[in-house]
Amino acid sequence: MSDMSFERMIGQMTPSIYESLKQAVALRKWPDGRFLSEEQTELCLEAVIRYEIENNVPDENRVGYLERRTCGAGATGAGVSPEMAGLARDASGD
Repeated sequence: MSDMSFERMIGQMTPSIYESLKQAVALRKWPDGRFLSEEQTELCLEAVIRYEIENNVPDENRVGYLERRTCGAGATGAGVSPEMAGLARDASGD
């Protein structure tokens, strides 16, 4: 696929096509059950990411988004007790 036709495809992609490609990448297969090749997976993922960037999809809705969690404390871990952080005394030798 040439860069120009890929660019045009991204520009003309509808939300339903975006969702279909996103699902195909997640499941590694097309809606009809056929598996995606490695090249198809890469192209679909690139199309999905480009669509998300160009259409300002919120970060939490983007493919690959991971929410940061730290045992109920801030990202620094401040306020997490040693026990919650897994630093409690090893009682197995008692």
